[in-house]
Amino acid sequence: MYIIVSIAILVTMVLALVRALKGSSVYDRVLAVNVFGTKTVLLLSVIAFLYGRPDFLDLALAYALINMVGILAVLNFFQNRSRRKSDSEAEDD
Repeated sequence: MYIIVSIAILVTMVLALVRALKGSSVYDRVLAVNVFGTKTVLLLSVIAFLYGRPDFLDLALAYALINMVGILAVLNFFQNRSRRKSDSEAEDD
């Protein structure tokens, strides 16, 4: 049962990677990377349950926090970059 769940998670991770590589906009790509990170946390949790390793749950929690902070930083970067770009275009006029 858990092997099937692990395979399903891996399939969704591959689909998220495809979306990240072929996304139509930056925000689609960032969302796909966020989905990939979330599925990684889920996969680590399933592996922790399968092998009886509760220390993997700590690793999954740490990865979830790093994923959240990283996604917020990337979104903030792109938001500021678009503001700087629009401000420099307004100064040129």
